[in-house]
Amino acid sequence: MEFPSPKTQGGWELRALGWVGTIPLPSGLMLHIAPKVEISNLFRMLEYAYHLRSVRFLDDLIHCEDLPEVYEQLALILARKVLERSRKGFHRAFVSQRSDGHCVRGRIELNDLARRPWAVPPRCQIQRSTVDVEDNQILAWTLYTIAHSGLCGPRSHTVVGRAWRTLRNAVTLKPFSPADCVQRSYHRMNQDYAPLHALCRFFLAHSGPQHERGDHPTLPFLVHMDRLFEQFVAAWFSTHLPEHLAIRAQQRVDVDRRTHVYFNIDLVLYDLGTGQVLGVLDTKYKDAERPSSEDLAQLVAYAQSLSCRRAFLIYPLAFEQPFDIHVGDVRIQRLAFPLSGDLDHNGHRMLASLLESM
Repeated sequence: MEFPSPKTQGGWELRALGWVGTIPLPSGLMLHIAPKVEISNLFRMLEYAYHLRSVRFLDDLIHCEDLPEVYEQLALILARKVLERSRKGFHRAFVSQRSDGHCVRGRIELNDLARRPWAVPPRCQIQRSTVDVEDNQILAWTLYTIAHSGLCGPRSHTVVGRAWRTLRNAVTLKPFSPADCVQRSYHRMNQDYAPLHALCRFFLAHSGPQHERGDHPTLPFLVHMDRLFEQFVAAWFSTHLPEHLAIRAQQRVDVDRRTHVYFNIDLVLYDLGTGQVLGVLDTKYKDAERPSSEDLAQLVAYAQSLSCRRAFLIYPLAFEQPFDIHVGDVRIQRLAFPLSGDLDHNGHRMLASLLESM
């Protein structure tokens, strides 16, 4: 942020530094940071990155004109799906509760009975069926967050409010993080919660603050394009790689356990048949004509930590001049995954270049 000065012609100068979205200002105004990426393609990136493709979006969603409209339409989809689930009945589970009633019910707590043999009746554990379980609590917290975002228009706010009221008196309202929405256990009774939690992860990852609203009547909604580009590329690879290859995102490599020095590598490409590391890949959401010395040094360190000789930098646009150099025994090449036009077509061109260079 640059303060008003002759350099800025008396105005404020703001730089987004990779963030897009909406920020509420104390005066009641909203600061909208528009992405350079086409909204339809930004939506496709979110689909891949947050595994939302199974949600079966409305056909007209990709025709949204700005990011707040994408947010509002996704909120409407989540609310409608929660209402649909409420008509079927929310998932229930049995939870253990302690009973200190006037009769014996359930299982007697033998340890407590040994400590207090005079207690009549003895303390018991009973199993009670309830909808107040984490599956539903995540939905409730997300709907609560959306309702206080200030980004929903009258129509969507009404539907979100109705969905929130179906859960408000049935479940405990407590905060959840995006990580709570992934790697959950699903079975026949709750398998339709998977796409709902995928949507919840999207909203909780980009709406803040997580635990309290603070003094503002609305919450900021922000997407960091650098991180989204990395997640999108990883998810696209996972879907389209040949069967003998696999990609691992954010792989931790311990450099020195004694001093707790480690790397988190964006993407690592493996041969499934041999388990061999074929290359390390680093996404760079920038338009620099040439990679910086710091980026190259980082990539060489990644490759050497895995005893790998191939490294790739992936950029969101194509350059006229190729980049292909050796640093010691590590070969570094640049790949292009343009975010304009047909994303799948662009991805397949990048994948072809990667496989050809291997």
